[in-house]
Amino acid sequence: MRNRSQIHRCEPDRTGSDGICSDGTESDDTGSDSRGTDELEKQTLTTQQIKVGVQLQQQGSSIDAILEAARTFDSVGVDSIWVWDHFFPIIGDPNAGSFEAYSLLAAIATQTNRATLGVLVTGIAYRNANLLADMARTIDHLSGGRFVLGLGSGWFQRDYDDYGYEFGTAGDRLRHLEREIGTIKDRLSLLEPPAIGPMPILIGGSGPKVTLRITAEHADAWNSFGPADGFARLSGILDDWCAKVGRNPSEIERTVTLSVDEVARWQDFVDVGATHLIVMVPHPFDSEKVVDLVSQVSSR
Repeated sequence: MRNRSQIHRCEPDRTGSDGICSDGTESDDTGSDSRGTDELEKQTLTTQQIKVGVQLQQQGSSIDAILEAARTFDSVGVDSIWVWDHFFPIIGDPNAGSFEAYSLLAAIATQTNRATLGVLVTGIAYRNANLLADMARTIDHLSGGRFVLGLGSGWFQRDYDDYGYEFGTAGDRLRHLEREIGTIKDRLSLLEPPAIGPMPILIGGSGPKVTLRITAEHADAWNSFGPADGFARLSGILDDWCAKVGRNPSEIERTVTLSVDEVARWQDFVDVGATHLIVMVPHPFDSEKVVDLVSQVSSR
């Protein structure tokens, strides 16, 4: 994952789903500090740079409003800008308008300069995996190498039914996700010109048996939701999976998606290992709480 500093580090499994682990080292002076392990871990987290992102929820809005919001958030210093991957509203008025994620993100790429960009998270069944790799590579070029490939197994049945995709079972969708990650990686290795950025893979989800194993094996970042104690439990399970598959857990960035109402409790999530706080912002994309969060985080 491309970071401005060294850090530890969608949607829950209903989406198929945005902190980093410890660096994996041990003190040479084991046991010499009288403070407890929890206190030492918390002190380590306070020295890490925390990132702030926004998910612009593109239902019930307009292209002009979404692009203006993207420019605003980019200018105030957020680290990442995301959209979601739903063809219909998932909250509020079910008949409100919406926009397709990747076409929208391509436009956002040309209107922003510094924030990383991604879909939180992509429904893996909605696009042919080879084509998805090419779309991701193209947006990476449009953004100057700022693209993050967020993936999930999908969960919103209306998207599937109305667009003619097979919904299947949760197991079917997870197997599809795992299979297509390999297809995407293979296609990316063949594309010319190749991506110009690192294009990290983020996997969103909270399933402890399958999703977190896939994350441990394939992802550069993981995204889930609160509350903080639930996030901490799942992050610990991800660490366990990393140990089982021979992966250093510090290689996987821990991101968490927060509602506007949860922003005031952001420190609770940082205390349990999240280093990338992604705030869900619906139309009309009020920036006040995000700007305040950016200020609080930068002054730590």
